[in-house]
Formats: sequence, C-alpha cells, structure tokens
Amino acid sequence: MGGYVERAADALITDYLAELPALLIVGPRACGKTTTAGRYARSVIRLDSDEAAAFRANSDAALRGREEPVLLDEWQMVPSVLGAVKRAVDTDRRPGRFILTGSFRADRDDRFWPGTGRVVVLRMYPLTLAEQHRRASHVLIDRLAAGEPLPKDDAPQTDLRGYLELAVRGGLPEPALELGPRTGRAWLESYSDQIALRDASIHGEATDAVRLQRYLLACAECSAGTPLHKTLYDAAGISRKTAVAYDGLLADLMVTGDLPAWSTNRLKRLGKTPKRYLLDSGLLAGVLRVGVDDVLASGDLIGRFIDTFVVAQLRAQAVASRSRYRLSHLRNSDGRREVDVIAELGGGRIVGIEIKSAASVSRGDARHLEWLRDTMGDRFAAGIVFHTGSDTFELADRITALPISALWT
Repeated sequence: MGGYVERAADALITDYLAELPALLIVGPRACGKTTTAGRYARSVIRLDSDEAAAFRANSDAALRGREEPVLLDEWQMVPSVLGAVKRAVDTDRRPGRFILTGSFRADRDDRFWPGTGRVVVLRMYPLTLAEQHRRASHVLIDRLAAGEPLPKDDAPQTDLRGYLELAVRGGLPEPALELGPRTGRAWLESYSDQIALRDASIHGEATDAVRLQRYLLACAECSAGTPLHKTLYDAAGISRKTAVAYDGLLADLMVTGDLPAWSTNRLKRLGKTPKRYLLDSGLLAGVLRVGVDDVLASGDLIGRFIDTFVVAQLRAQAVASRSRYRLSHLRNSDGRREVDVIAELGGGRIVGIEIKSAASVSRGDARHLEWLRDTMGDRFAAGIVFHTGSDTFELADRITALPISALWT
C-alpha cells in the first residue's frame, strides 16, 4: 500500500497543535509515531542518535533557536529535555511549539515527568483495520452511542481463517503494510525478542532478559484471560515482587494493555482481577512463535487471538472517539456472569460487548448482555456480539450480532 496512511490521531494532532504549546505522542515502538509526528514538524531531533549529545550537555541551549514546531523523537533517551521544554513553554506559551514522541510511558513516575500542565499526552497504537482501509475516522462505538444505523459490511466476506490472518499480521505498520507473511512473522518474532534483550535495558531497567522473556511468554499464553497473578509468575519461575516490576515495565513499554475490572454501585460481588492482554495480536503471534495454521489447530488460541485482535481495534479507536469511551471487563466473583468488554461512555452509559470466534451466534450467546441490560436499565446503550460470520441481525432488545469487520467497514 503506497503513500502515507492517515491515522485516527491526525485530526487530534492538528487541533492540539493549533491551541497547545507542547504535545507528547506516546506509543509502542515502531507503531508509526515518528512518521506521523514528522508531518507536522519543521525541525526533527532524534534523541536515539548522535544528536542526543548536545541535549545531554545542555538541553536548554540545544533546544534554543530551532525552527518550530520542533519534534523531539524518543525524548525518554534524554529525560532532561522535558525539563527544557517545560521551561521554554513557561516562558512562551505560543501554540504548536513542540512535539515529543516516546515509546516508554514514563509519565506515571514523577522523577521523569515535569510536564503536567505544559504537555498534553496523546496515545498512538498499532494500525487499526479502519486505518489500513483508509477509514481512520470510523469509530463503531460512536455510532452506537449516537444511535446511528449500524454499518453494513461492504467488504468481501471474511471467514475465520481470514480474521486470523489479520490477527496474526497485527497492526505494527511494517509487517502489516509492507511485508509478506513469512517475513512479517520473522519481523514480529525479532520484535518480541528485542523487548527483553534491548528495550528494557535502554530504559534503565536492570532485568534478567531470560526471566523477562519467560514472563512475557506466560502473559502471552494468557492473553484475553483473567489468570491469577501467581499462575503467571509461577509459570515464569519468578517471585511475585519481580512479576510486579515486570508488569510495570511491560505496561510502560506498551507491550501489554490490561483491561481493568469494571465496577458500578448497581452490581455487587464483581471480580477485581484485570483481563490481561498483549497490546497487539501480531505481537502475540511473535511471542508465541505461531502462524495461522498453528492457531487454527488450537481451540484455545483461536479464542485468544480473536479476542486480542478485537480489543486492539477498540482500544485504538478510543483515541479519537467522540464519546471518549473507556474499556474494562465484567466478571462476577463467582464467575457466573461475564461480559468480555465494557465500553463506558460519558454520563455512565455503557456498551456491552461479547466476542465469539464462531461464524454463527444465537440468543444464548447474548444471555449475559441481556442480564446486564436488565440490570443497568437506561444506562445500557447497546450490546454487541461480534462473530466471524457475515450477517448483522438483532438478537434481543438493544443487542445486535455483528461481524467483526463492522469495526472497519
């Protein structure tokens, strides 16, 4: 596919730079941050190259006099540059002065984050299928929230194998857009290796690469599940303390993206365990070293890949969503009621989502959504049962069966 692929973040970047002095775009490595940000910059400084030396010596002096907007790529390689941006913004708050990009979510740590009130954070994720199909503005949850008609699939019919091919390819731009299946698989496997062998140490984390790889593999094997934490760190042969540190590191590198447990005062005895995910289904394939045929041979992997793939689309679409929805999951503490995904809209309204790998679904597949609808009343905006077939049809009041491709068609 030739030419620049417009991202859902582009419209936001344009708006933000028209009014804000500094913008930080954060996302996993190789998700397209620099390519996108570079389209808005007049000066580009790559802080993972020799250009970093001047900024390590004196960030304020090195930043002064650059043609704006200035793009500071991989800012976390020289954390002092953020202090220089803060001081420059305090002196002159003209909009559109600085764009920072980074593949490490360090804003949760005060030691590295003097940007509050000066730098607005925008997250970027791997490419969605809507972006790949040149429909970056398509956000399914927004249509549901607004009560708009549901989309009709105008793409060629996709079956389970087709969806798994998309899932295994993932959304990182190089394997998704430029590489064939065999080379793309090698790229993703190499990417997953580098997380433990290179990325963790670059960001100052003293980790045992072998143990971190084992823990990442344990997380991948449980993607789209709610395993006990002990299950994961026992599988990796590490302590709970080490596992907690690795959880923070993988989240900061935006390798994992867990869904928190949803809570509401209308329901009691809800589980509190997060639903664990790798951020990208292609990365999941890379960590597990599997292709489409391997996934098809395992009923467990089919469900995990389809679920991880759908949640990746929903998560990335949320960035530019008008309804500003947040994702979580619901599970009773006794496990009797589960809803795969809750998209919480403004005003406390929700969209409940079930994800099925089957090509046909029935009303029985919506039973937990019906329970949620009856419990939440008017707060229940809509329910969706995603499936790998081609038909859209009503399952129950406010609950619709949709092909997964509705996320991009």
